Amino acid sequence: MKKMKRAPRKEDNMSNLEEWVPKTKLGEQVKAGEITSIEHIIDNNLVIKEPQITETLIPTLSVDLLEVGQAKGKFGGGQRRPFRVTQKSTSDGKKPKFLCFAIVGNKNGIIGYDSGSSNETVPARNKSIVNAKMNLFKIKRGCGSWECGCGKPHSIPFEVTGKCSSAIITLFPAPKGLGLCVNDECKKILRMVGITDVWSKTSGQTRSRLNLVKACLNALKQLSKVHLNEKYANNVKIVEGELK
Repeated sequence: MKKMKRAPRKEDNMSNLEEWVPKTKLGEQVKAGEITSIEHIIDNNLVIKEPQITETLIPTLSVDLLEVGQAKGKFGGGQRRPFRVTQKSTSDGKKPKFLCFAIVGNKNGIIGYDSGSSNETVPARNKSIVNAKMNLFKIKRGCGSWECGCGKPHSIPFEVTGKCSSAIITLFPAPKGLGLCVNDECKKILRMVGITDVWSKTSGQTRSRLNLVKACLNALKQLSKVHLNEKYANNVKIVEGELK
């Protein structure tokens, strides 16, 4: 009996780059090979308006969805889902709306994140992934732990704090081999940028998973906002962005 092949779905994560026709000047430069580095775009504050730009410059791009939805089950004890559901009461009844939060990265100092909402789950997921590919930034990595001092970018170079609403998270450098002592969803974020060891401390209303995730991302952004002496950064081997 001949097996039926599944037709390709429109919601597949990666686009067909061969059939891509750029609509912006930046897209044309990437398509023509004039720009070959994603860091060049980030350093010059160029706006990415096409997700194919990120897919072209980062062929090993990883995509993941964070479980920021409500926990199902009695007393909320069930497993969380990647879709956050809200309802609006209208004359026609209650209309649900789904929100999804996606992260993308190369596991080497580059990460992107954003959310997407729709009346259905699949469009919300696709919107979040597309938006995340167009919202990238790079972070600093290093070995800031006094217990280690190996000089390899497996952790963060110094303590940083991020806040979103009442959720506050502080990340500390950790020695090599400790692992990620953070929330499970924050682990996904740190792994996406290539961080394998970190301590953490949280306070506030951390039960709101979406606020905690945004606080973690804000903490990572603080790493790039701190200006360091180039000589000092070379001595302690702090890497910003991709490790060549």
